[in-house]
Amino acid sequence: MTAVDEIKTRLHIEDLVNEIPSVKLRKSGKNYTGFCPFHENKRTPAFVVFPDSGTWRCFGQCNEGGDIFKFVMKRDGCDFSQALKTLAAKAGVDLEPLTPQRKEEDEHQNRLRQLLEESVLFYQHFLTKNEIGKPALDYLVKRGLTMETLASFGLGYAPEGWDTLMTHFTGRGYTVDELKEAGLVSENPEKEHIYDRFRNRIMIPIRDAQGRMAGFGARILNPNDNPKFLNSPQTTLFDKGRLLFGMDHARKSIREKDQVVIVEGYLDVIILHQAGFTNTVSPMGTALTEDQLRQLQRLTRKMILALDADAAGAKATMRGLEIARQSLDRGDEMIFDARGLLHEESRLRADLRVTAIPEGMDPDEVVLRNPAEWESILKEARPIVQHVMDTLTSGRDLDDPKVKDEIARQIIPLIEDLASPIERDTYRSRLAVKLHINEESLMQLQSGGQIKGRQSPRRQTKPVRREPEGTAGWKDPLRLLENHCLRLLLFKPDLFSVVEDELKQRNFPLLSVDDFQSTEAQEAFLLLVDAVQQLETSVHDYLLDHQPESLNEFMQAVNAGISLENTPDDRIFDDLYDTITRLRLMQIREAIDTIRFLVTDLSQWKEQQVDERESLREYNKKMTDLTGERFRLEKALQPEINFQ
Repeated sequence: MTAVDEIKTRLHIEDLVNEIPSVKLRKSGKNYTGFCPFHENKRTPAFVVFPDSGTWRCFGQCNEGGDIFKFVMKRDGCDFSQALKTLAAKAGVDLEPLTPQRKEEDEHQNRLRQLLEESVLFYQHFLTKNEIGKPALDYLVKRGLTMETLASFGLGYAPEGWDTLMTHFTGRGYTVDELKEAGLVSENPEKEHIYDRFRNRIMIPIRDAQGRMAGFGARILNPNDNPKFLNSPQTTLFDKGRLLFGMDHARKSIREKDQVVIVEGYLDVIILHQAGFTNTVSPMGTALTEDQLRQLQRLTRKMILALDADAAGAKATMRGLEIARQSLDRGDEMIFDARGLLHEESRLRADLRVTAIPEGMDPDEVVLRNPAEWESILKEARPIVQHVMDTLTSGRDLDDPKVKDEIARQIIPLIEDLASPIERDTYRSRLAVKLHINEESLMQLQSGGQIKGRQSPRRQTKPVRREPEGTAGWKDPLRLLENHCLRLLLFKPDLFSVVEDELKQRNFPLLSVDDFQSTEAQEAFLLLVDAVQQLETSVHDYLLDHQPESLNEFMQAVNAGISLENTPDDRIFDDLYDTITRLRLMQIREAIDTIRFLVTDLSQWKEQQVDERESLREYNKKMTDLTGERFRLEKALQPEINFQ
């Protein structure tokens, strides 16, 4: 039995949920119902705990669910590895003992973190208690920061000397190699010279989501210095693509407000927090990475990207459509990558919106001028496609046929990327109205000149009808299907894009992390997506290099299933499509049964002042959506009839 299975055996999901009093969990038959702890609604008991399977699901606004690990990840805003450690400690389960090498590495990392923590105090001293830091302090106060905010975020000042920090910390027992590993000093190999990396700069500590020190961001005081912002180099602790500045302060607020606001600069985040907008973070000057978006998605699906006027302008927008994630190489310029964000929105099933800041201003200037203005800007945030449409048509001569064609060719690919057919139809109609053309022209452009849709790639061959093999303890049919789906994808990752094309062709949602209930399966799926999308190495090699230890046992068990070596690709594809459809159908049938139960259980909640009419309205809407989707999935599984 794996450590994960042992934890699930020892801990009861209902006991874990009951630790949050606001849920008001109560026994209803063999399950438990209550109020969802992850969104504001205390009038409709739409949160259900299933002790038999050890899972939970919100049938209200969140529409999320999972096992005890997903619950802790959602509750604490942490990753799977941290949730595993938390629950292992609670269950009294010993995770695999550390090897001497791993123990030594952990101790070394802890020493580097301690060095960074001491560096925060070092820089703070020069900012607030040393006369040479007065210009930096005056600048920050002039920007609108209070002393309480400076202390809360740990801001400091790096003195001008070339070896001030190095001399101080080598005198405290740290080695030069440790200072280099922590990113505090740099080396010029040609001159064999080592010097303080940060000099005459405002120092901004950067912490991970758990509040542990990772590195620094440093802003110039002298306008002639370059670059304007200098971050810590890539180290074992500082990975810019995995960190979000302000996340340690914002995590609780993001969860409570069910929304995150993403801005560009460090000081934007700090001053917005000071003004009470504590659900704000920054990707530190670069385009959002998939890892950063996944961190945010664990807390909320409502994300607002607040761009400055330049980054949201037509030129940057059009450039962003073409260069996608090449924007990561553009230093501190955050390029608006509409297409990349749309792909993330679809896979995460998130609500990503964009808003632009008044020209010539930064978010911190807006909120200092008028907090209500900033609130209004956020409320006016638009969906990505609408933002691009408005941006590209603003100030253009829409009577010029060539301009119309140019704009349509930029926007149609974005509309095609939308997973929802309703959204595609809506935006196609809006674009037609805006350009004063008929929708048929856009449909022809979309299909390459032909109105008819392309032929479905799904081959009419009999799928591989074998029941997936499980390991001991994997007797849940849903879990067997999840693992079989992963096994097929891992064996033939090239089919990932093919099956997504098929789902899109049939107007089904794209394959996403929500198709899996087990947290291990979700983490494995996200890792596989990363492996498929990167281009630097093979999928197999990427998985070997990036697979976390917490997934080792699970991945071995998944890959230990039936052999697929001599199975034709078309049969594997049909088996994969069939498995995904059955997986979704099983989940929807279970959800429908649960909604029926919630309706009959409503009378038991009268003492909690539950609004029965509102609850029934929500349940009925959910039931209508689920029933329609069930019908489509059942139809997709029926044998296709050839009338020829």
